[in-house]
Amino acid sequence: MASQRGSDWATGKTVNLAAPEEQVRQEFEKSLYHDSGYSKEYLDIEVPIQRGSIRGEKADIVVYDSDDSSKRDQHRHIWGIVETKRKNRRDGVQQLTSYMTATSCRWGVWTNGNEIEFLYKEPESGRIEGGVIFEVPKCGTDIEGIGAQRYEDLQPASNLKPILRRLLNELYSNTNISRREKLGNEMIKLMFCKLYDESNVTGIIPRFRVSPHDSRNSFRSMRERINELFESVKEDLAGEGVFEDHDRIQLENRSVAYVVGELQRFSLIQTDEDVVGNAFEVFCESKFAGEKGEFFTPREIVKTAICVLDPQPGQTIMDPACGSGGFLIAAIQDIWGKMDSHPRWKRQSPTRLSEAKKQMAKETIFGIDKESDLVRIAKAYMAIIGDGKSQIAQANSLHRAEDIEGLAKNVLVNEDGSFKQFDIIITNPPFGSKNTKVAAAESKQFDLGHKWKKQSNGSYVRGRKHRSTPAQELFIERCLELLKPGGKMAIILPETIAHGPSKKYIVQFIQSQAAIIAVIDLPHNTFRPHCNAKTLLWILEKGAEQGDIVFGIAEEMGRDHLGKIKYRIVNERVSDIEWNDTVYIRDEWREPDNPNNRYVFSVGADDISNNIFVPRHYWGQDRSGLDNEAAENGWELVEFGALVDADIVKWHRGHGSPASAYKGHGTVPYVRAGDIGNWRIYKNPKSAIPHHEYERLKKGGGGSRVRGFDLCERRKLSSE
Repeated sequence: MASQRGSDWATGKTVNLAAPEEQVRQEFEKSLYHDSGYSKEYLDIEVPIQRGSIRGEKADIVVYDSDDSSKRDQHRHIWGIVETKRKNRRDGVQQLTSYMTATSCRWGVWTNGNEIEFLYKEPESGRIEGGVIFEVPKCGTDIEGIGAQRYEDLQPASNLKPILRRLLNELYSNTNISRREKLGNEMIKLMFCKLYDESNVTGIIPRFRVSPHDSRNSFRSMRERINELFESVKEDLAGEGVFEDHDRIQLENRSVAYVVGELQRFSLIQTDEDVVGNAFEVFCESKFAGEKGEFFTPREIVKTAICVLDPQPGQTIMDPACGSGGFLIAAIQDIWGKMDSHPRWKRQSPTRLSEAKKQMAKETIFGIDKESDLVRIAKAYMAIIGDGKSQIAQANSLHRAEDIEGLAKNVLVNEDGSFKQFDIIITNPPFGSKNTKVAAAESKQFDLGHKWKKQSNGSYVRGRKHRSTPAQELFIERCLELLKPGGKMAIILPETIAHGPSKKYIVQFIQSQAAIIAVIDLPHNTFRPHCNAKTLLWILEKGAEQGDIVFGIAEEMGRDHLGKIKYRIVNERVSDIEWNDTVYIRDEWREPDNPNNRYVFSVGADDISNNIFVPRHYWGQDRSGLDNEAAENGWELVEFGALVDADIVKWHRGHGSPASAYKGHGTVPYVRAGDIGNWRIYKNPKSAIPHHEYERLKKGGGGSRVRGFDLCERRKLSSE
């Protein structure tokens, strides 16, 4: 394992950040800080634990009972210990127990990132046991204070997905249910109990809680509270097909306690994530993520789309691929915020305002999805948050109007058989999977379901032949059909549509019906690890004249490809600042021509080159360093296309590609499209190929001849 020396997040001590166990420790330190309230002064790492006259091994994380650095006696001042180095649960818990026995420690946590175990030490007897506590006590509270927090003390979670993944692994290994899908159903039940509890406050202390007292009476009182919450959830959702009357929470008490313990300190309603979508994605990802091209949109991207669209009270909003309802929830919450400050509503009593908000959701929020499981989740989510459930239905939005039936017909189709139209369309259609292609027989109803021919003047005309077509391309046409004239639309699409030579007819089609208001370059991590597609967020206005186009660029959105928080590099060090460029995009959006902007700028319609709508293509900061270097060295920067026009460089479509078995096993550099960035070519040693494979390609063995120093136009590039 390669070493990557760096600074520990809490203490600044030098550690190997590349080590898997170190990554677990760094994440837990941040959770102690953000979610449990321990400042860095309370924390230390690699603390030697002494047993008698023998100084033993070092505890991974020690939490002291104060931030006073002079009070660090292991027999008086250690409050908690976290062990992250032992991958095996038994060994890790055993090591943690030995540390707790030798110190004043009252609570301990063992975790390898995938599983977790909480230990408690009884102060009188010194007995150490599990199954008593299920969360870290917040800073300033004692053990008995766990589960006794007030509603007003609940805080948004800083990063929910790692907690959900940990719960999945914990339940999968230790519960009476072994299938992920069934665990997902149980988890959704508990998530809705938590949301219902927050939305229907009945006292001072939440009903969704577990305390040491509960563990001492076999969790009976906790189970009664959770069962009562679930009965209330079912009653609230009666007739919606979300849960059946006979449904019960099937998990045994200890497993329920784990879930409740991990979630009870948070406010899911305030958490800046699609909490139900995240849970559904984590617990049911094998069913949706990848197989069907359905990827839950990260909350930061949702917030950015809502910010740009700026929906107003009374406008109708439709998501024709709504999934678990993330876009719709964010939209109605944004509208409710505007109602709070609008003269028409803000003078009303709290009760009347609450009813007005629910009525607004009923009348203006609409959603369609082809997956019945997701529709049930979206309806339940909307019902508990805001009662917009009645306008969410199951159907395939790409079907003909005459083929849509039931509730979906009421939502989508007029009495005359035409599609209804809405003020705002906001959606993330399925893409990134072979299974998302629509058969030719079904796609022929769409203009974009046909082959298009390029004319001598560079424009395209629709041909007579239809073809199987990626669903996301057909969604463009259907969404424009569902949009009112003058209405606005936000849609997430693969980046290739914005620049690919074979996709230019799609851009022409878009511009024939709508103005391109804005395009936002989304981070490559947006849908990882489920989908590696690079995507853009397009904002369109139907029937408008094309004007300047606002571009935004987000290199990161606060999470890495595994969903962990990503921090900015400042002065070559990992900082405490979350790397989330979407925040700045939302701040700069109103003034795209402000010269102080870093992430948002505008480009005139006449300055768009070759119908390329990739924001990075026009981003001055992206090449500012190269401009400076060119000036210093007296270089002249020339576009690649100019070299082709001057016949200095020749290019052709189609080329050979090395056999995958040889990649990384030779000395001839093989440069891929992904190796070209920031105006530099990176010769990746892991992609080098043997000389005999290069000779085979030279002779046309890969489909066409390539030579040394050739650059091939498509994704696979070869160069010697």
